[in-house]
This record gives sequence, structure tokens and C-alpha cells, in this order.
Amino acid sequence: MKILSIQSSVAYGHVGNSAAVFPLQRLGHEVWPVLTVHFSNHTGYGAWRGPLLAPADVAEVIAGIADRGVLGDADAVLSGYQGDPAMGTVILDAVTLVKTANPDAVYCCDPVMGDVGRGMFVRPGIPEYLRDVVVPRADIITPNHFELDFLAGRTTTTLPELLAAVDVVRATGPRHVLVTSVVHGDVPEGSLEVVAVSDEGAWAVTTPLLPITPNGGGDVTAALYLAHLSATGSPATALERTVNSVFAVFEATLAAGTRELQLVAAQDAIAVPPARFAARQVR
Repeated sequence: MKILSIQSSVAYGHVGNSAAVFPLQRLGHEVWPVLTVHFSNHTGYGAWRGPLLAPADVAEVIAGIADRGVLGDADAVLSGYQGDPAMGTVILDAVTLVKTANPDAVYCCDPVMGDVGRGMFVRPGIPEYLRDVVVPRADIITPNHFELDFLAGRTTTTLPELLAAVDVVRATGPRHVLVTSVVHGDVPEGSLEVVAVSDEGAWAVTTPLLPITPNGGGDVTAALYLAHLSATGSPATALERTVNSVFAVFEATLAAGTRELQLVAAQDAIAVPPARFAARQVR
């Protein structure tokens, strides 16, 4: 695949494009990274340096790629955190350009806005913008459980409720939904699930809940799911491969005792996902 990935970048550590590009390349895909910020490190440290790029500058970079006449070669557009509607407009304009040149291209959006225990951590108005403007334009979305509930306008505590919420969101546009960090009444204590839903059905994978929450995990997950779904055409296979690779990266990160994802150390588990956790069909 050739993937236009419009995300943040950090010099130290792995979030945004700094989390997505290497795993995609390790799987053999060509990535065109377009940066929305270039910080010294992710903002979870509480202090960072570097520029927040203006939407007009990001649009210029995309226009330069278009000047090369290659946007029609792109198979997908990938985006993550969108801190401003103006940047969201730039991303959606890029999606339009790519899909006009290649109608078979897909848009994968990780609608980053909040999480359980933290609530919303983006600027006011961004969640509504993602829900009302961005998500309906996407083909694939990868919200966490908290974000799915917001997108669907309901609270879900059981698997049937979660699947019903996914159906509400899918009705607005995206055909493929991957829900991460899922906890419901039937998930064993000390575990969590990841759920994939498409026109073909719904599948879930259950894993142990590791005692870490590294920044960038969602960025890696979205990139890997996009890659595996596009390569196999199977949501169940893409779910299994993604979860097994990400869990291996998390295990390596926990073992290293660092807050930065161990993407390089665990790269073999990205290139060849372990067959540790199996998907089960839930609908």
C-alpha cells in the first residue's frame, strides 16, 4: 500500500506519525508522512518544545505531493489527533483529493478526543466536530470505548449495547469500526477487549489488561488495523493481527520499564504478528 499519513511528529518517542510510520514500513508499506506538529516529545511529559504547524503550511505540503501527480497512487489516508477544525478541514480536503484521483482509496480516522478516567482532553468543540463532520467522511474509525459512547450519544456497559452503539455510528458513514479498550459486564476482571465491526459481522479479542497506558498506543493500533484490513479484506484477521502485535509491543514496553513504546525492540512481532489471542465472532 501507499498511505498518506497526516499526523503529529515527535523527535523523541513514539506518537502520531512517529508511532505509525515505522510499523507500516515494517509491514512493507510505503508511507508519505505529513506532519501537523513537530515536537521534541509527546505532551504527556507536561513540557515540550517545537512548532505547531499552521494548517496552511500542512496544506502546502499536501499540494506539493499533488504536484508530483502521485495522489492517485495513494491507497489510503490515515489521520489521528486533530487539535483544530482548520486542521481537520485540511485533512478532509486531502481525503477528497485522494479519493477523486483514486475512488478505491479509503480514509482511516482515529477520532482522538478522550478516555475513561480522563474525560475529554481536546479543545471544546473538537469532539462535536469529529462526530458531526469528520467521522461521517471516514471509511474506517478506531475509537476507544469512551469515544464510541460519545459518538453514539449513549453509555454502554454490555456487549449488545456496545454493538448497538457501533451500529448507530456506522449509520453515519464509516463501514468499519474498531473499538479499543472495551470493558463491559462480561469481560473478566483484569482483562479488556478490542471489537471489530463491519458489514460482515462483529468480532472480539480479549487480552489481559497490562498495568501501563503508554502514549501512542492508539496511533499504532489504527495504523496496523488499516494495513491488515486492506491487505486481507478480513476484519477478523486484521483484528487478531493488530491486537497480537500491539500486545507484544506493550509487553516489551512494560519489561523495559519505560513510558515510550518499544516499537523497534518489538518489531518482529509487528512484521509477523504472534498467534496468541484469537478473535471470536460475537455477531
